[in-house]
Amino acid sequence: MAEDKESLVLVARKPSFGLPTGCPSCLPAYFYLRFADVNFQLQPNLTYPDSDQIPYVECGDYVAFNNEKGGVIESLKEDGVVDLDSGLPSHTVPEWLAMKAMIGTWLADAVSFELWAGSDRNSADTIYYSDLPWPIGKVLHFMQTSKAKQLLEITKANAERRETEIYRKATLAYQALSTLLGEQTFFFENRPTSLDAVFLGHALFTLQALPETSLLRSKLLEHRNLVRYCEDLKGKYLEAGPSSTSTIPKSPFETSSSSTPKRGTRSNWSAKPKGKPRREKTEEEKTFKRRAKYFLATQFIAVLVFLSLLGPGGSETEMDGDDMEYDD
Repeated sequence: MAEDKESLVLVARKPSFGLPTGCPSCLPAYFYLRFADVNFQLQPNLTYPDSDQIPYVECGDYVAFNNEKGGVIESLKEDGVVDLDSGLPSHTVPEWLAMKAMIGTWLADAVSFELWAGSDRNSADTIYYSDLPWPIGKVLHFMQTSKAKQLLEITKANAERRETEIYRKATLAYQALSTLLGEQTFFFENRPTSLDAVFLGHALFTLQALPETSLLRSKLLEHRNLVRYCEDLKGKYLEAGPSSTSTIPKSPFETSSSSTPKRGTRSNWSAKPKGKPRREKTEEEKTFKRRAKYFLATQFIAVLVFLSLLGPGGSETEMDGDDMEYDD
């Protein structure tokens, strides 16, 4: 596909936690384009917070949505726009695919559990709903929590067992990735592939967006080489501004003046890859924004209906979703 790579635009959720985007789905796409060394613009989208189309990449009349063809990265590869994985030796492909599958399932499930079913849900609010009016954000959070629990097959009866299983699989995934990486700079062939983009996005999100009490974060910190990997690639591919104070916590194997690793503080993303001057909006983008306005209007009506059904005796704790039961 002979697209002008200088016109690439990555539409993602807003920057937060000292990262260019605080969204765990958007970070892999960002690092994929950074590893490919193509010029692109990072454009935050605040109008459609829970759209499964985000992130998406625009390039002239071409658009690659996250909910098509297995995601943005796979679309960019299949359509010949950017392919980091071409040329991998055939004997490495089975292990490479297995590692990507583990990150996309076991580790993705663990992140989803921590965001929507864990004890601290401030991270999810910061990423998705902090720019919305409180009632709308609260209802959308409640709806997404219910959806996440259904996807994770969590019910009141099996919640403890599912939590144990989710973290057991995450532990195995980190062990396998740590063994594969060893002391290398990248996982395969001493060069970045989509596996590196997917894992780096996951790892930096886990280390900087999840709270210090996060069990998933503590399990990742147990692997010194994975933490070193994140530190090295973050320093090379994230262009931190002078006011940035976000840091990756130390692995427990390393000496530190503090016994408690510090969470990366939030900062504004002050540098991004250079791109062309802002172009005129495409018809698809205009349609997308019109849909966003309708979406917000319908959600506001849903809030009014929800509050009327809740009645005067309702309380905020009823909306947590922790005691919701779902059919297996």
